Order: sequence, then structure tokens, then C-alpha cells
Amino acid sequence: MDIFEKCSQFTEAKVAIEQGYYPYFIPLNENEGTEVVYQGRRLLMCGSNNYLGLTTHPKVKQAALDAIERYGTSCTGSRFLNGTLELHERLEHELADWVGKPAALVFSTGMQANLGTISALIGRADVVILDKLDHASIVDGARLGWGETKRFRHNDVNDLERVLAALPAEKGKLVVVDGLFSMEGDIAPLPEIVPVCKKYGARLMVDDAHAMGVLGGGRGTAAHFGLTDEVDLVMSTFSKSFASLGGFVAGDTEVIHYIKHHARALIFSASIPASNAAAVLAALQVMREEPERIQRVNQIAERVRTELRRMGFNIGNSQTPVVPIIIGDDMRTLFTWKALFEAGVFVNPVLSPAVPEGCQLLRTSYMATHTDEQIERALELYERVGRQMGVIS
Repeated sequence: MDIFEKCSQFTEAKVAIEQGYYPYFIPLNENEGTEVVYQGRRLLMCGSNNYLGLTTHPKVKQAALDAIERYGTSCTGSRFLNGTLELHERLEHELADWVGKPAALVFSTGMQANLGTISALIGRADVVILDKLDHASIVDGARLGWGETKRFRHNDVNDLERVLAALPAEKGKLVVVDGLFSMEGDIAPLPEIVPVCKKYGARLMVDDAHAMGVLGGGRGTAAHFGLTDEVDLVMSTFSKSFASLGGFVAGDTEVIHYIKHHARALIFSASIPASNAAAVLAALQVMREEPERIQRVNQIAERVRTELRRMGFNIGNSQTPVVPIIIGDDMRTLFTWKALFEAGVFVNPVLSPAVPEGCQLLRTSYMATHTDEQIERALELYERVGRQMGVIS
């Protein structure tokens, strides 16, 4: 059999393109944060991860430009060899301080942070235990490790305990959860998870890709619950609230030292350019100096959740600026996305298997820089299109 035969047999995306409801790889002409331009038409952006609106902040942009002037466009090598700058180490120090851990390690992407960290720690005698709705990067990191992978029902601490209780005491155990789940918008119940992990000798890692800059005064889920010292590893990305590209993991010094020397995703990838590192440092400074941005994005989220529930939309258990509109069917989700797109608002359709069957949804998300008028307009469009498509009555 020709290995490429599967490529010619893959027709779903081609059909969607031909019929006009293909929702991916949309090439934007301009991206100004809360609004974007597609083929000369302006749309409200309600599908970004730019939670604090820092991609257009003057300090963040200037920091990136200054770093290019000083360091050029690339380090052209891995952190392990020639790709570490003083800037990277300064960023690691600042990030560790921000999340309340002794040490941090910067990776080239958030995906690589999870791939490298989890696969470095999980040996043949170890088990990694994942929430069933954990991000794909966590799942892939577990696959790359030499150990065993177990799953528990989403945010179900009793099921987590069932899984842990069945494992031999001599096994090394790492529980990994999203802090803020990126599709559902709900939060991992860390106050219940932490004591269960301690009871069974399991370490706990929290992926705060979407929680950083949003929860805990911007410091993430552990800080949100006052459990910074009880969570062993905090991971996050730079491609969301930090307005850049990259990722990091933070924890005890000896653990970070071990990951630094065993994470293949770090050792065999070029380091992030100085411009990206400088942008994150500037974003951190803005978070410290402008905490009102964090307050603002959560106020907007509360308003949107309240209004969508009042209209009759199913938004699940969202508690954050990630607010799903759960529709429950692939084609109905795609057609509702298309209607909203044509009406002037950009959201993201999420289909199975990215979410469980029956939970297909439109992922909406919000920024601190959205104006009240923009949010009002988005809500009007949601209600109009929702009624038109029969999502609400």
C-alpha cells in the first residue's frame, strides 16, 4: 500500500471548502487585537487568546523591536549549546518569581514545554495520570514518556482517587491537569486534587496556559486557590496573555535542573528569539504595573456569561474569559459559526474529537481591551444568530 493513499482519501476538508463552511486557516489581512480584517471586512475578534490585549501594547512592541536591534532575529541554536542568552536566564528568574517557584525553564513553545517536561520525568517505572479533557500537548507528552498513562473523568476527584488507589505504591506518579480548561472555560478543583495527590504520593503539575494572566491576580490557578506551595510544577505558554511565543515550566530547583538536562524538546530545538523573550519580560512588567487589565478581562467575562445564560445558551461550567456556546452537533456548529462570521464576529468552532461527541461548541473568548460597545455588539449578534439557527428559542 502507498503510504500517501490516505491523503487522497481525506476529503472532509475539501468538501467543507467547496461548500463554504470550512472554518480553519483563515488568512487575516490585519489583526488589531479586538478587531481583525478579512478580505477587507472588519470583524469583532471574540476567538483570541490575547486575554490582556498585550500584543498591541506599546511597551511590549517596543521591547521586541529593541531586542531585534541588539540581538538580531534568531539565536540559531538550542539552549543546550549556543542558543542561551542572558535575556533567557533573566526571563526564567522573573517567571519563577511571578509564579512563586524557585526556578523556571523556558522552552521554544508551550507545546514543547509539555512534551519535554512530561517525557523527561516519566520513566519506565512511572505513571502519568491525566484529566480526560487535558490539552493535546499533555497527552502527547505522556505518550513520549516511557511509562504508563492513566486517565480520570474530567474534574472528578473521586475518579482520580480511584485511579491512584489502584496503582502500586512503588510506582512514581505524576498527575497533570489544565488549570483553566481551554475549551470548557472551567477550572481544575485544586483544593480537592492536592490532598488526594498527597495521600497517594503523587506529584502535581498544572498547565496554566490559559490561566496565566487571568486567574490568581495573573499568577495562575495555584495562586487563585492559595495553593502555590502545594503544586509541584506550573507550566504555561507565552502565546496567550504574555503576547509572544514560547513556554516555560517552574518548580523546585533540582527538578528544573533535571528537566533542563533530559528534555529532548528543549535540547534539540532552537531557543526562542530575543524579541520573543523581551516581549514576555515587557508583558510581565505590564501585568505588575496594570493589574486593572486582569480585573477588566474577568469583569467582561462575567458579563458575557450572565448574558449568554439569560439568552438561553448552554455555556457549561465556564468560570473564566473562555466561554463556550455548546451546540452538540458538528454541522450545526459549523453553520452557526458561518452565520456569526458573516454577521461580523470571529469565534472558533470546536468539533469532535477535540471535544467529546455531543459537546461540539463555539469557543468564545475575551480581552481586557474589548470595549463595552464591542461586547454589546457581540452579544446582540450571538442572540440574533442563535435564534436564527435554532440554538436558542
